[in-house]
Amino acid sequence: MTFKIGRNDPCWCGSGKKYKVCHQAFDEKIATYANQGCIVPPHDIIKTPDQIAGIKESCKINIAVLDYIQEHIHPGMNTAEIDKIVYDITTDMGGIPAPLHYEGYPYSVCTSVNEQVCHGFPSENVILKEGDIVNVDCSTILNGFFSDSSRMFCIGEITPEKRRLVDVTKECVEMGLAQVKPWGFLGDMGQAVHDHAFANGYTVVREIGGHGVGLEFHEEPWVGYNSKRGTEMLMVPGMIFTIEPMVNMGKVEIYVDDENDWEVYTQDGLPSAQWEIMVLVTEEGHEVLCW
Repeated sequence: MTFKIGRNDPCWCGSGKKYKVCHQAFDEKIATYANQGCIVPPHDIIKTPDQIAGIKESCKINIAVLDYIQEHIHPGMNTAEIDKIVYDITTDMGGIPAPLHYEGYPYSVCTSVNEQVCHGFPSENVILKEGDIVNVDCSTILNGFFSDSSRMFCIGEITPEKRRLVDVTKECVEMGLAQVKPWGFLGDMGQAVHDHAFANGYTVVREIGGHGVGLEFHEEPWVGYNSKRGTEMLMVPGMIFTIEPMVNMGKVEIYVDDENDWEVYTQDGLPSAQWEIMVLVTEEGHEVLCW
């Protein structure tokens, strides 16, 4: 990495401080890793304190929406009702549902039931029934700042096998989160997720992963969960990304619906589960911003 900013120039982060007292040592440390051949983050995905504050406000809406759904989801509810709830609460709180019209996606939320891996279309014809598991993936824009998280919901009494899948998937996220700290690597997190899923007899989807988020819906880096410790992008303070493994009860293969080119399913028809959190890398470790 080459830095052309002068020691006494204003820092690139917008703090108003001189570069030498703000981010010079930080950049020099990143450059050391880059010179060793490591993948390092560009400045434009490292968030400033003001940006982080704005992102946290967006997260408040996202959390409030999922909290409401958690209290009101029930057997007999159709997933179009969930879509309306997300739209209404998000807009009432001053936000915009980020998925709506994103690259042609026609709804405000993704509702993925049982063998649907992700990007499930809300529909009046999809009625939640006792024994279903459903992922509700919610994303919000507020004043240009993005938030993104999802939760699994169990509808009524579910089988022990589905309960275990849902619980182990959440554990995968927690184990990955424990590896998020400055000057570690995304692969540290990815391997922790992968190892726990496979130790429990599950597989982790390879083609779809997490992502940077905050100033855009999807930013660098792409975040995978079949990675190795010590690989992938260096984690540094100010980075924000999602941890959102999609864990399959059966085989790893998936397919995309031919008609809408959005909805993703397990190839073998067995259930899949996903939890998604949004995490900030801090000087001391990490902070979960959205869940």
